[in-house]
Amino acid sequence: MQNAELRKQAILNFLKPLAAATLAFFAPAAIAGENPCAEVEDGGARYAVCDFDARTSDIRLFLRSETGEPYGDFSRLASERAGKGETLVFATNAGMYAEDRAPVGLYVENGRMLNGADMRSGAGNFHLKPNGVFWVDGARAGVTETARFVKSRQRVEFATQSGPMLVIGGRVHPRIHEDGMSQKFRNGVCVQDGHVARFAISNQPVTFHEFARLFRERLHCRDALFLDGGSASGLYAPSLSRHDRFIPAMGPIVGVVEKAKR
Repeated sequence: MQNAELRKQAILNFLKPLAAATLAFFAPAAIAGENPCAEVEDGGARYAVCDFDARTSDIRLFLRSETGEPYGDFSRLASERAGKGETLVFATNAGMYAEDRAPVGLYVENGRMLNGADMRSGAGNFHLKPNGVFWVDGARAGVTETARFVKSRQRVEFATQSGPMLVIGGRVHPRIHEDGMSQKFRNGVCVQDGHVARFAISNQPVTFHEFARLFRERLHCRDALFLDGGSASGLYAPSLSRHDRFIPAMGPIVGVVEKAKR
C-alpha cells in the first residue's frame, strides 16, 4: 500500500506542471496576467496578441482629432488622450479606409453612425464575403457577419466593418484556402464570451490561412475578423515596447485608454 501511495504521489507531482502549462497555453493574456499583451508562436510564425475585457477596459474607436483631421498615426492619438488626462495603453488600425482615410463600410463612433454599411459585391479583401463588423457597446463586444448585424438593427456605441471574416462559427472562411501563397503582415480581432476582445497582429508576413488558423486553433475563436494587412497593419502596445511608425497614414483606429495615473 505504501508503494502504491508513493507511486500515486509521484504521478500527481509529474502532472501538476503539465496542467499548469496547459492552462497557461490556453488562457487569454488579459486573464493569465496583468500584462494585456503577449508574444506567441504558431506554425513557425510569431504574433503579438492583446486581450481586453470590455467589462473592465475602455475600448473605443477613433477617426478624427479635435481639429477634424484623421489622426493618421498613434502618436497624435496618444498625445491628444494625454491632454485629456488619459493614457493610451493599446491601439491598432481598425479596418480598411479610402485614400482620404475615411472608413470603408460601417463606422460608428460614440453612438453616431459616421458611415453606412457597405453590402455591395466587389473586388479585394473587404468584399470577400462574408465580411463582418467588430462592435463594442458598454460591457459587451462582438464580431458579427455584416448581413446579420445590419438585419439585427443593433444600436451600439462603436462599430467598424472590415473583411473578410477569418473564422465563421468555428470554421475558416470558405474562400480562404490552405494553399494560398500571398504573405503579408496582418492584424485582426475576435471576441470571446461576449466581452473579451482578442487582437492579434503578425510579426512577420503570413498567409490568410495561417492567420485564420491562429484565431481558430490557437486563440479558440468561433468568429474572427480581418482588419487589414501589409503596410496598413500596425500596433501600439507600450507593454511590449511596440510603437509602429512605418504606416504612411491610418484611417480608423481602435484603442484602449485608461485614466492617467497621478
